[in-house]
Amino acid sequence: MEAFKLPLPAVWIEPIWLFVQILLILLAGYVAQRCVAKCLTRLGERYPLPPQLLMPLRGGLRWLIMGSALIFVLERLGVSATVLWTALSGFVAVAAVAFFAMWSVLSNLLCAILIFTVGPFRLGDVVELVDTTDKPGVKGRVVAINLLYTTLIEAEELGTGSAMVQVPNSLFFQRSVRRWRGSDVFPSSGFEK
Repeated sequence: MEAFKLPLPAVWIEPIWLFVQILLILLAGYVAQRCVAKCLTRLGERYPLPPQLLMPLRGGLRWLIMGSALIFVLERLGVSATVLWTALSGFVAVAAVAFFAMWSVLSNLLCAILIFTVGPFRLGDVVELVDTTDKPGVKGRVVAINLLYTTLIEAEELGTGSAMVQVPNSLFFQRSVRRWRGSDVFPSSGFEK
């Protein structure tokens, strides 16, 4: 540092030198990712590689190179790589648990959208979820379709009265479904509106 002989106060030299190092790290990362992108483009031109393969590969390598440059910058600022790795792995673990916990809700929401758009059944239809060929499943008239579940009203059996059953929407796409439109062929007894 003494060789530069800059007319700056000694307090400023260290932060300026740190800033220059950070800029050089970021510049090296940018140049490296541009070189990798050009090499992949040339590779794609030379060999018949599909663009569906090259685009994700190019994006993944870009994130890897720039992420590594960011880690080097944070290390120059005094942040330990061990602390960064611990924080990142903790965040990924929490995100994975949260996604797993929300999976059934998200699945039911997506299936509700499919029920509304594809229309495998409508309000007033009689549907039956078939568990196996020898075991009957839930059967009833559709009285409501919500974002999370479909409400069926079961037929009166043995004088016990009808019962309402709320079936998660995802079950309609996981099991076989029998459907009778409106007041078609299936028995009308027990399903009066």
